[in-house]
Order: sequence, then C-alpha cells, then structure tokens
Amino acid sequence: MLKEILSVTGKPGLFKLVSQGKNMLIVESLIDGKRIPAYTKDKVVSLGDIAIFTEEAEVPLGQVLESLKVKENGGKCSIDSKADNDKLRTFMTEVLPDYDRDRVYPSDIRKLINWYNILINAQITDFVEETKEETKEETVVAE
Repeated sequence: MLKEILSVTGKPGLFKLVSQGKNMLIVESLIDGKRIPAYTKDKVVSLGDIAIFTEEAEVPLGQVLESLKVKENGGKCSIDSKADNDKLRTFMTEVLPDYDRDRVYPSDIRKLINWYNILINAQITDFVEETKEETKEETVVAE
C-alpha cells in the first residue's frame, strides 16, 4: 500500500499515485483530494522506499508507522509535530527504541508524525504488507 503513496518535494502533504503520463505522474492529495501533475524534474519518493536508520540496520517506514499505530491505538499522534526537539526524541525512542540518534534528525521525526497523521486522516492504516507465507496459509485454510 505504501508503494502508491508519494512524497513530492516542494508540495506539502502526501499524494496517491493516480496515473502516469509521458513525462509526469498524476497524483492526488491525501489532504484535499486535488489532482496535480508531478513532473520528472520534481523529486518524487514512494513511502515504500523509505527506511529509518537504527543502530543495527534500516527499518522500513511501514514497520515504523505500524509501531506508531500500535502506540497510538490506531488514532492520531498524541504529540504535536511542533514540539521541542527533546520531546520528539523521547517520543521516537518509545516508537523505535534503537533508532540512530546521530542520523535521524528532529525534522525527520516531525515529518514522520505529519505523514502518520495524514495517513490516519485518509483512513490508510495498512502500513505493512502481508508476507507471502501468510497468504499461503490463508489459502490453505480457505480450501
């Protein structure tokens, strides 16, 4: 699901991929539903391609959003993204205890909180895709 959700540099919020043109993408804002073109000169990043640095490795953004959803019981984020840096770091420690404090900046945490709230408001709550093993088990049970 997160592969279709995009961040476009210079445009606020998140966007859903609607269509592709020759030299552009047609995206729809998750905030107000307006459709706009995203050209090849714009930096467009899929949320499915983003990861958060930890002390050991990188954790996909979907897993971080999922643990944030569990922490907030599926509701909006309890901390304001404009909170001071110390509160943001403490909050991030609760969500992802071993995140890399040197490479994950407060601005990244603010962006994570904003994106999470946008996704929750748009009723997008499936952050982690099912693995193929789970799908096989469900198929066997269904037969």
